[in-house]
Amino acid sequence: MKSLYITSVEPYSGKTAVCLALGKQLKADGYKVGYLKPVSTQPWRTPVGQLVDQDVVFVKRMLQLEEDPSVLSPVVITSSKLRSCLTTGPQADYNKLIRDAAAEAGEGKDILLLEGGSSLREGHAMGLSNLSLAKDFAAPAMTVIRYRNDIQVLDDALAAKFRLGDQLNCTLLNHIPSEAEDFIKDVVIPCLEKEEICVHGALPKRPRLSAISIGELTSVLEAEILTKDINPDTLVESFAVGAMTLDAALARFRHQRNKAVITGGDRAEIQLAALETSTVALILTGNLHPSSLVVQQAEKLNVPILLVKENTMETVNSIENVWSRTRLAQPEKLDAFVKLMEEEAVFDSIYKTLGLERKK
Repeated sequence: MKSLYITSVEPYSGKTAVCLALGKQLKADGYKVGYLKPVSTQPWRTPVGQLVDQDVVFVKRMLQLEEDPSVLSPVVITSSKLRSCLTTGPQADYNKLIRDAAAEAGEGKDILLLEGGSSLREGHAMGLSNLSLAKDFAAPAMTVIRYRNDIQVLDDALAAKFRLGDQLNCTLLNHIPSEAEDFIKDVVIPCLEKEEICVHGALPKRPRLSAISIGELTSVLEAEILTKDINPDTLVESFAVGAMTLDAALARFRHQRNKAVITGGDRAEIQLAALETSTVALILTGNLHPSSLVVQQAEKLNVPILLVKENTMETVNSIENVWSRTRLAQPEKLDAFVKLMEEEAVFDSIYKTLGLERKK
């Protein structure tokens, strides 16, 4: 059985998305795929009270894995577990739990995808560092580097090589804005290859992949829904704040697609202007209900109205705290990411490195 350890240098770089996309493609090509996230620092309780990693639950569903989430995320670190480990010692032999889970998750599989931690610092306090796990599995490691700026993308890739050493097999650059594509292609990739870092590709930034769903927004904002027939999976790609004159607002609204407009509940003229453009949601602040005309027009266009108690600035801050941190929690986004990796020939590069063939 082959294996690949997929990690990153900072949270929200896209490693879970890469695991999912690669897993789906491997399955489509006829391979039996296993998955394991050895250590999670993001505890989440299921409706029945089971403590697991939320991403793992989604991966299990999308890859149609048979194993229980407790197997796929054998060590979930909570505050109490950390405190106990530091004061009285580990509650269990965590390394054995991980080995046993890996054996179960990989049984009968052609390849086991191992999702490492969100940074190369993660896990040291528990004696389960990202670096030591990569070494223990003796699996080639791939780091997912999210672009922030020109020097950062180079520094992160080189730092990963320094920390992982010979364990690092390859790097995947993610979320590259159009203005940086030439620099990445002409400068960064050749520079990394000189340092013997294989680059599997540079995925361009796509607004659809950074979108947040109406359902997520409703939950984050604790919003009241004022319209009928809401589709929680509808994706919001951008936001506009309607705190200007009508003419200025309309000019801005026309340049943004699939947006949510944030404005006061008493700004009927702004709300109606937004509904004339590519708007997928109205977020009304200050707990001020809109006019019946606005509600009727929104329902006619199937645009949900979300009513929130906070003022506009507080609402914007709440959204900014989760924006660009959304996961591929919708099948539509996952399918788009798989297509993007295929278009950029990332699968071909990974398959070649692992000695796998495209079967279909």
